[in-house]
Amino acid sequence: MNRIHYLFNTKQDRVLSIYFTAGFPKLEDTIPVMEAIEAGGADIIEIGIPYSDPIADGPTIQDSNMIALENGMSMKKLFDQLKGFRAKVHLPVVLMGYLNPIMQFGMEEFCKKCKEVGVDGLIVPDLPMQQYLDEYKSLFDSYGLVNTFLISPQTSEKRIREIDENTDGFIYMVSSHSITGAKADISEEQIAYFERVKAMNLKNPRLIGFGISDAQTFTTASKYSNGAIIGSAFIKTVKNSQNLSKDIQEYIQSVIS
Repeated sequence: MNRIHYLFNTKQDRVLSIYFTAGFPKLEDTIPVMEAIEAGGADIIEIGIPYSDPIADGPTIQDSNMIALENGMSMKKLFDQLKGFRAKVHLPVVLMGYLNPIMQFGMEEFCKKCKEVGVDGLIVPDLPMQQYLDEYKSLFDSYGLVNTFLISPQTSEKRIREIDENTDGFIYMVSSHSITGAKADISEEQIAYFERVKAMNLKNPRLIGFGISDAQTFTTASKYSNGAIIGSAFIKTVKNSQNLSKDIQEYIQSVIS
């Protein structure tokens, strides 16, 4: 069974997914960060593949992308780093990347490498649904990769149900129509959106992302979904860290405790 399926079969609430950028803050930090995320008590690891034009991301993640690229991170380097990581890391691992660099690497080769190293799923924010269904779904399936689509407050009910029908893992609920980045709190408008989607009784679990940064926002998001995704706030923790393993574990514990 895919690790993502197993996770949601065994845990339905307060699921915490942590996003970080591969090769940040230093090129060889990818595996140490993953190990610390698992030790801290998170449930899913989401690895961002650095890209020069991350359109959905705010300044914090954009900055981490540029630093990682300057460090020398590449798709090939990432897969080299991930060889053998399953001996140390047992959580579900999702790669998040944009379509252009994946296509340049070669979609089938990318999927093959994901399976070889032990990646469980993909998030490709700019992959159109129809293109996925027509060209890539059978490929993803053949390599055991769960694909995740994003929805936002602007996504119609018809579209959400279409995404739910064609999803076999979890749905990424973007909390607001904006770029990523930690916010102070969650607005009434966002809660109305969370309630609207919750009332749709979708078959797939949902994780809320964008603006989740601490115990309060994580707990609020978890009331209306199966859990949440933290990215920018985690990246800031990593960037300012003097002791990666200690600081990562303490940060995750501060969110889930």
